Amino acid sequence: MYEVSELRKGLKIEIDGAPYEITDFTFAKPGKGQAIYRCKLRNLVTGSTQDKTYRSGDKVDQPSLAQRDLIYSYQDAEHYVFMEKETYEQIMVEADVLKEQHYFLIEDMEVKVLFFNDKAIEVSLPNFIEKRVVETEPGARGDTATNVNKPAKLDNGYEIPVPIFINEGDIIRIDTRDGSYNGRVNS
Repeated sequence: MYEVSELRKGLKIEIDGAPYEITDFTFAKPGKGQAIYRCKLRNLVTGSTQDKTYRSGDKVDQPSLAQRDLIYSYQDAEHYVFMEKETYEQIMVEADVLKEQHYFLIEDMEVKVLFFNDKAIEVSLPNFIEKRVVETEPGARGDTATNVNKPAKLDNGYEIPVPIFINEGDIIRIDTRDGSYNGRVNS
C-alpha cells in the first residue's frame, strides 16, 4: 500500500484490480481542509486514461508487477516469442502488447517485459536501433534545404521520414520510443 504522499509521476498503482501508471501529478494545499492530490492515470493493460483525486490520508494499492529481461526469438502467427536468458523458457507475447514496436524487433535483442499477474502487458525495447534503408527517392545534388524530409522504407517494411541526403543502402538510427529518425550510421 502507498500513502498518497508517496505518489509521483511514473509510479505504478493498482485501482479496482487493474494496473495504472501516473502520467501527471499535481498537489494543492488549500487554506482550509486537507491537501488534494490530482493524478492523471494510464491503464497499463488497455491504454485508456482517467483522472483521479485523492485526499491526504488516503491509501493506494501497489500492483503485483514483475519485470523480466528476455531475448526476442521469433514471430509465430499473432504472437512474438521471447526467451528467458538463464532457463531458455519460451514466453509468448501477444501482438497487441507490442503495437507499433514490432517493427523495431531484431533477433536476439534484449528487451524488458513487464508482467501483471503473469501476463505480459508492456515491452520496453532499447532506445535506439539501426536499420537499413531499402527504398527511397534519390536526393538531388545541391538540394541543401534544411528540415526537408522524404519517405524511406526500411528492411522490415516500416516507412519513416528521413532527410534528403539519405540514400538506399544507408544504415540509419531510429528512436524506438516514437519511431523517428535519429541519425545516419557511418559504415
